[in-house]
Amino acid sequence: MKFTIITATYNSSQGLEQCIKSVIGQTYKDIEYIIIDNCSTDNTLDIAKTYSDQINRIISEPDKGIFDALNKGIKIASGDVIGFLHADDFYASPTIIEEVMLKFEATGADSVYGDLQYVSKKNPDKLIRNWLAGEFNFKKLSNGWMPPHPSFFVKRKCYLDYGLFNTNFFIAADYDMILRLLGKFKISIAYLPKVLVKMRTGGTSNRNLKNIIKKSEEDLKAIKQNGIGGFYTLCVKNIRKLNQFF
Repeated sequence: MKFTIITATYNSSQGLEQCIKSVIGQTYKDIEYIIIDNCSTDNTLDIAKTYSDQINRIISEPDKGIFDALNKGIKIASGDVIGFLHADDFYASPTIIEEVMLKFEATGADSVYGDLQYVSKKNPDKLIRNWLAGEFNFKKLSNGWMPPHPSFFVKRKCYLDYGLFNTNFFIAADYDMILRLLGKFKISIAYLPKVLVKMRTGGTSNRNLKNIIKKSEEDLKAIKQNGIGGFYTLCVKNIRKLNQFF
């Protein structure tokens, strides 16, 4: 089983090296690694090119945002399974992809997901939030449940069959994709109960009040478009985050 891991970058020099090392340092070696860069003006590309002998594709060209970049990666991916690792994120251990692969093989599922930890941007050893996703069932979607997107690995065939990220969403295209795959098309899914990814705080969705409001608007649009629920679903989705701090 071949994995494709896609990282989208734009002026991502601060955390990129740790991200890259966590991919190329995996014990599972059948990994295609693709970096899609949006014409960074810092030393992002210099860092990436340092590891060019271990990265399959580095593409730097203008894009229309992170989800446009991820779509580019999906289109050129050759792996059986696709995962996304943002430039500020890193895998929690060198055995993550191997363990995900074993879960796919044991269950035959279309997708596998696990848990995620938010860590301090300046000190990745400092835990901020602990996202324990828990077992999936369909009813949870209308109660605001979603798996952490960087820990959500999906067979490439699902993207080919059910479509790429909807770039009309600036922030919530990942949530829309999850609702589409799990809610509308009901692909099969398996839970790996362990932390797969560590994410630095300060991402686009919670960077400022304007983005938080926009994300909520987009979340509600995705919920309605995929026939999952309504305003109640959005409210419960946000309330669910509170227990991640305790």
